[in-house]
Amino acid sequence: MKDKVRLAVIGTSGRGCGHLKLLVNMNDIEVAAVCDLYEDRVENALKICNEKYQGTVKVDGYTDYRRMLERRDIDGVIISSSWNSHGYLAVAAMESGKYAAVECGGAASIDECWQIVRTYERTGNHCMFLENCCYGREEMTVLRMIKDGIFGEVVHTEGGYQHDIRKGIAFGTENRHYRFSNFMNRNGEFYPAHELGPIQKYLNINRGNRMLTLTSTSSKARGLREYIIREKGADHPHAAMEVTEGDIVTTVIKCAHGETIVLTHDCTLPHPYSRRGRVQGTRGIWAEDNKSIYIEGLSPNHDTWEPFSKYMDDPKYEHPLWTWFRSSEIEGGGHGGMDYLVLRAFIESVRERIAPPLDAYDGACLMAITPLSENSIAMGGAPQAIPDFTDGKWINREPSPKSRYSLDEVDLSLF
Repeated sequence: MKDKVRLAVIGTSGRGCGHLKLLVNMNDIEVAAVCDLYEDRVENALKICNEKYQGTVKVDGYTDYRRMLERRDIDGVIISSSWNSHGYLAVAAMESGKYAAVECGGAASIDECWQIVRTYERTGNHCMFLENCCYGREEMTVLRMIKDGIFGEVVHTEGGYQHDIRKGIAFGTENRHYRFSNFMNRNGEFYPAHELGPIQKYLNINRGNRMLTLTSTSSKARGLREYIIREKGADHPHAAMEVTEGDIVTTVIKCAHGETIVLTHDCTLPHPYSRRGRVQGTRGIWAEDNKSIYIEGLSPNHDTWEPFSKYMDDPKYEHPLWTWFRSSEIEGGGHGGMDYLVLRAFIESVRERIAPPLDAYDGACLMAITPLSENSIAMGGAPQAIPDFTDGKWINREPSPKSRYSLDEVDLSLF
């Protein structure tokens, strides 16, 4: 086992630099290299590293990822670049003998997902999907309660990415951000991971269950163009452009054992931030938006919501990873701590040379929702078959390696 894990980061805009600020404060990590297409972003990333390391660690900057991946002293690569680059960068990292960690985002094609899976299978170098919401405190409490049978048998789940990011999209060209071009040219469920990542683990997807089919429907597109006209002016060239992405995209997924999943993508209309989590089982229901829960026979009043916070604060229900994290002296951690935890999950897999909690199969399933939803919308909501990226192994796959970061089992003996 290595004393120090040496990492590189590709993509050093906001998200990549957020990771860097966490990584440089981990004593068992060394950031060896940073890479971005833009030199100013490389320089900013180097500044973050050098201000912390003060010359104790040599950090190199690159604008060509291929040169960086030629190095043999790097153990893992965190990919925080644009959505459309995730696939080929993950493949290149695995081909070069390194573990890859890919930020959230949908694929451009199903073939891109298969390339990630086949490269992992051929090289043995893992690819982890950095779905930080799997490590959110609420989601992990729900996960433990599901594993403990509190909800009975889970029948239905929902989730959404309801995030008013009109400003970030509308000014994407000015800020060199990829979302603008995607919204102008594509129509689908662009960002399924924040909601579907936790749901995959609730429903044992790829380990005893799988997603079979989906249908997607898109509303008309009005919110983003109205915002552009208001903020940039009616004479701005972007004001004359037709937005392709519908304001609301709704996707319904059916699973092998009969469970249903509803996803909502909502980024261009006014809406307070929500991941719209919902779990319904034969014994009860959790609803994120009203921060409530009802468990038959356990909740004090029949057919009456009670605050979910009561369960999150109870050690019988809170996930032990969060009990540990809250009692630690770690400060911040990004998005309430889940960024720190998902990075540590990747780091542990790199150090131990074991499979990560969200592996290539999980990532491929999450990324595939985007092109499949595009196809369904283009065909009037026609059902689309979701590939079995495990080639049948899902039926009898064992849980991921034992770890406090595991999302397949809750092992109290590890805490």
